[in-house]
Amino acid sequence: MKPKAAPSFAEALPVWLKIGVLGFGGPAGQIALLHKEVVESRDWVDEDEFARALSFCMLLPGPEAQQLATWLGWRLHGIRGGVAAGLLFVLPGLLVMLGLSALYIVYGRSDWAAPVLLGLKAAVVALVLQALLKIGKRAVKDRLTAFVCGAAFALLAFTAVPFPLVVLGAGVLGWLAAKDTAEPVAQSATPAKGRGLTALVCLGLWLAPIGLAWLLAPASTLAWMGLAFGGLAAISFGGAYAALAYLGQAASAFGWLTATQMLDGLGLAETTPGPLILVFVFVGFVGAFQTAPPEWAWVLAVLGGLMAAWTTFAPSFLWIFAGGPLFERWGRRPRPARALALISAAAVGVIGQLALWFAIHLLFRSGHTLEAGPLRILLPDLASLDYAALGLVALALALASRVPMLVMIAVLAVAGVLLKAAGLS
Repeated sequence: MKPKAAPSFAEALPVWLKIGVLGFGGPAGQIALLHKEVVESRDWVDEDEFARALSFCMLLPGPEAQQLATWLGWRLHGIRGGVAAGLLFVLPGLLVMLGLSALYIVYGRSDWAAPVLLGLKAAVVALVLQALLKIGKRAVKDRLTAFVCGAAFALLAFTAVPFPLVVLGAGVLGWLAAKDTAEPVAQSATPAKGRGLTALVCLGLWLAPIGLAWLLAPASTLAWMGLAFGGLAAISFGGAYAALAYLGQAASAFGWLTATQMLDGLGLAETTPGPLILVFVFVGFVGAFQTAPPEWAWVLAVLGGLMAAWTTFAPSFLWIFAGGPLFERWGRRPRPARALALISAAAVGVIGQLALWFAIHLLFRSGHTLEAGPLRILLPDLASLDYAALGLVALALALASRVPMLVMIAVLAVAGVLLKAAGLS
């Protein structure tokens, strides 16, 4: 079905803000929300275009859901649309994360958020399962895509094969399985000279805070944070959890945070809308506070959080604005299209693995990882089943298709608090 006429820029802004405010559930939930708002509810882009864009974003380092939002905004309204969609996708969660980081410093613990967190995680499970069904119906269309989807799930859930290799393997298989033709290639709407200038501007804006920090305070915590977060943004394939493994080493080496504090930050990040990689803001905020002179601690904490956010998310605009036109030009040829189709199928497997990981950690209080050669299997302790979490998940699944998402999230958060008050969780 042909998509409707594109909305005006003013009409699109509240939708991007709504997505930023309601963007719970990690990349799976956020991609599902983008699909619901842009494809299902408003028909601004069609199913095939959304699937191709998702495949493209899966190939990029950094938060793929924010990059997908940026691509959709760019597709509808050019650079200003991409900037608006990308910023509004992150801004609500960023503000919440800065506030939670400050409260964490003041109170020292994040336990006060536990009841709400439990309800939100239950809502997330329902969101992820919905995403699996909707995106799976679109991406898994034949035996080969079904095989790739299942293989991606198995490799990520039961082995130590890294995420980038799974995506790369799916793309290579699709390329080899398709027969290319000599059909003409559509010209990009953006001239090569324009793309180059846009890329230079985006690159300069991304690196400017890092350079300024090194110019004003060489080898300071803020300067090293700029390099660490900026470097991670360029190589962070595999999602937030993979990036956290890299960041944990840097945070420990520089003495920014302890391992316990890293886990606290991850728990807080789970309560916020926006990408889970917003945990970097917590690391920047708390790490800068703890290494700063007392009289400058709060100022440097805010700057540390903002440095983490800017150097993590600004590269997404570079990848989309510079690479989007090239993707538009080549993405419809048979071989690239088939490669992207299999990457989309692999993405469904990735979402399935995330759903399994999330459900195990939510529903069971303990477990262990079984490692045997290339196998790595997370086994929950069945006796540690959390019945309160199970009940909340059942409630979330019952509400998911019956009430608006915001209502479901609010009901689950309140239910979590009530269970805690009754001593049942």
